[in-house]
Amino acid sequence: MPHADPSDADVTEAPPRRLFVIGGAEDKRRRVLVLKRFVALAGGRAARIVVIPSASSLAEEAVAVYRSVFERLHATDVTAVDPQTRHQSGDPELVAAVDDATGVFVTGGNQLKLGQLIVGTPLHEAIRRAYERGAVVAGTSAGASVLSQFMISLGDEGVTPRQRAGQLTAGFGLLPGVILDQHFAQRTRYARLLSLVAGSPSLLGVGVDEDTAAEIVDERVLTVVGTGSVYVVDGRAAVSDAHEARRDAPLLVSGAVVHSLPYGATFDLGQVTLTDFREQYPEVAVVTSPTDVHETANAAAALRR
Repeated sequence: MPHADPSDADVTEAPPRRLFVIGGAEDKRRRVLVLKRFVALAGGRAARIVVIPSASSLAEEAVAVYRSVFERLHATDVTAVDPQTRHQSGDPELVAAVDDATGVFVTGGNQLKLGQLIVGTPLHEAIRRAYERGAVVAGTSAGASVLSQFMISLGDEGVTPRQRAGQLTAGFGLLPGVILDQHFAQRTRYARLLSLVAGSPSLLGVGVDEDTAAEIVDERVLTVVGTGSVYVVDGRAAVSDAHEARRDAPLLVSGAVVHSLPYGATFDLGQVTLTDFREQYPEVAVVTSPTDVHETANAAAALRR
C-alpha cells in the first residue's frame, strides 16, 4: 500500500488571534468608529458578544450602554458576565457564556478589581480559550490594561518620568512582553509608561489615546483604528538610572525610541518597526478638522494661481 503524501493531508490553519485594545472614552453616539470595528471582528449580525463589566462600580449601567450600542450596530446577541467574587468567576454558566462567544468586551473601571476577581480563575481560562480559538477579545480603559501580561494598576500622571511612578500587576497575559496604558494623551500618562519601561526595558510600552484602538493580530501586527494615536515606547537601548534613583526622583532615560502611530498605521511589535501606513478600513474615514479643510483649500487655490 503506497504511503500517504503528507501534503495530501488536510491542514487546518489556526485562526488569527485578535486583541482590540481601546484607550477609553470611545464614541458611542455618532460615528462609533471603534465599536463598529469591534462588532465587525466579532461577526457582525452573527456576533455573540459577552460584556464583562466587573471593573465598573456601575456595572448594570455599563452593560446597558454597550448593549444599546452593539444592538444599534446589528449585534443582537449580547450577554453580561459579571462576577463579583473570585468564587463566582468559577460559575459554570459564566464560563460557558464566554466559551460560546465570538467577541469578549471588558469595560472600564478599576483594573485592580479585574486582577483580584478574574485573573487565575476558570473565567480567565475561558477568556484565554476564546482568544486562542479566534474570538476577538477587547477591553476599554481598565479593560484594556488587563489584557497584557503585566498591567499598570497604579501610577502618577505627568510628562516627567519619576522613580516608582507606576505599579505593575498580573493581567490576563494575552499580550506578553508589553505594558498597555490608556487615556494616554488625554490624561498625560507619558511619565508613568516611560518610567515603567525604563525599569523593565525588555517590555514594550504601548499607550492608546481615547476613541482609538490598537487592533493586534497574533501578538505581533498592530493596526491603529480611530481618531487618536497609539504610542509605542521602546527602551531596549536606553540608558537609565532606574536601579538607583531615589523614590519620586526624576529618572534619567536616554535613548528610548517613541513611535507615534495615527489611524491606518501598521506596526510590527516583534521587530518593533513601522511596516505600513495606509487606510486599512475603507468604512473608517479620517477625521479632518475645519482648520485642515481651510488650509487645504487655500493651498489648492495658491497652486492654481
